[in-house]
Amino acid sequence: MPRTTTLETPGCPPLRAITFDVLGLIKVTEARSKQGGVAKVVERWGDPDASRCVLAASINDRKIDPLLAVARKSGVIELLSPVNGDLRLSLPTVHQTDVPSQDDNIAGLHLFKKQSSESSSRSCTLLTCTTKGLTTIRSVIIPKSPGESTCDDTPATWNVCNAGNVLCCKVDENENYCLFGGKGIEVNIWDLATHTKIWTAKSPPKNSLGIFTPTWFTSATFLSKDDHRKFVAGTNNHQVRLYDMSAQRRPVMSFDFRETPIKAVTEDADGNTIYIGNGSGDLASVDIRTGKLLGCFLGKCSGSIRSIARHPDHPVIASCGLDSYLRIWDIKSRQLLSAVFLKQHLTNVVFDSHFDDEEVADSLASLPPSEQKVDDEPVEGDEESPPVVKQKKKRSKSRSLDEDEEVTLSSKHKKTKKSQKLDGEKDGSHSTKGKKAKKSRNIDGDAEELSLGPEKSKVKSKDRKSKKSKKPKGETIDELVDGITEILNRKKDSKEMDTDFTRNEIINLRSKADRLRGVNLSGLDLSNLV
Repeated sequence: MPRTTTLETPGCPPLRAITFDVLGLIKVTEARSKQGGVAKVVERWGDPDASRCVLAASINDRKIDPLLAVARKSGVIELLSPVNGDLRLSLPTVHQTDVPSQDDNIAGLHLFKKQSSESSSRSCTLLTCTTKGLTTIRSVIIPKSPGESTCDDTPATWNVCNAGNVLCCKVDENENYCLFGGKGIEVNIWDLATHTKIWTAKSPPKNSLGIFTPTWFTSATFLSKDDHRKFVAGTNNHQVRLYDMSAQRRPVMSFDFRETPIKAVTEDADGNTIYIGNGSGDLASVDIRTGKLLGCFLGKCSGSIRSIARHPDHPVIASCGLDSYLRIWDIKSRQLLSAVFLKQHLTNVVFDSHFDDEEVADSLASLPPSEQKVDDEPVEGDEESPPVVKQKKKRSKSRSLDEDEEVTLSSKHKKTKKSQKLDGEKDGSHSTKGKKAKKSRNIDGDAEELSLGPEKSKVKSKDRKSKKSKKPKGETIDELVDGITEILNRKKDSKEMDTDFTRNEIINLRSKADRLRGVNLSGLDLSNLV
């Protein structure tokens, strides 16, 4: 199948999605109205390196000087420009002194929007959380050029857990609170202004069999932009739980979804719908008020879903995961709008909400025609050409079949020559005359084939085949007898009369014997073949 597939729909609305993968590559996919809404890869930033795997990403897509924060496996946090991918700043990760850095990777990253808009455009604030629970908030000033030094204030650091591993971290829309959860860590809410814990969830009771479900949260998100007290969390035992801080510490609602762990959860703008993806590639929308499954998205993914992003303006969501596909879905019909194959396992996807299709079209119109064509084409090597190659393969197959027919005819012609050559050795001088006559005929035939085109030569080969098939039965019997005597004489000379026939000898004899069906062979002495 082609690597870019579209359904019979109007296509994607104008959008720009940025994906991150396990080799540290960042790829930009755009869908433009003038291209029929087909999503294509237009840019690729970075070089493949497994040590630079992207673990978390966050975007501040403001209109003026937008920023993109990326946390890598090597322990570096990079601030990039989401417009052209230029590196603005690189920061080291703060780790605990008693824990090796390779065992304490970044589990959560958030680039603040409110603080950066209130201060100068060159400053930004970051929140990072490691697997062991070390949380840091730091403010940095982005230099005008890469060589300048940055003014980094003393970071605020605290620990959100004493044991376990943090797997999910989410900051609310107002950027005042943050929730944490993970393996062996119940979801808890922290006040970012005072760096204190204000709420902790309580484990569910034992089930009817007396079995206690271990704590293992894999993803979480706040349900509403205006209310930080309600949030949804997904667990490793395929449960989706709704918590309300104002009601109780245990889940208000809990339901199971399929049979694999929940890997990604994101909220809708209405505050009542959530989108969940699990480890087996199932993607569905759920009304969290009632726990009712609204429906699954058509076209199951072939790998674990690791990230889901809701577009802030258009009614679409994007999903990516271990099947290396970026998929764009319509949230109303739950149909697939476009799927782009990106080669590597994907870890995160974010939308650039300020992507303007009209501005791109105007900028392309001002360029020469040659450069416009280059911009419209996808990045080389990131997408596969249409399946025209299959037709070429079919043609080559037919040609190879014709060549095989000619080869088989020539081999049969050589076998008849060998048999006639054996008869010629018995007859003496008569065979030499026959050989000369045959050589002259072959030379004349080759000259005629060269003078004729390839089509006529094929017709001539078919005529030869039909002539050979019309040989009398007596000649075919003589060929079989000559083939048997040739093999027996060869074995007699090499003193191998007691050995069996080889596989090639049996195949050659069988090919001759297939033409003797219905012929009486009782008059032949085949006793030496036993």
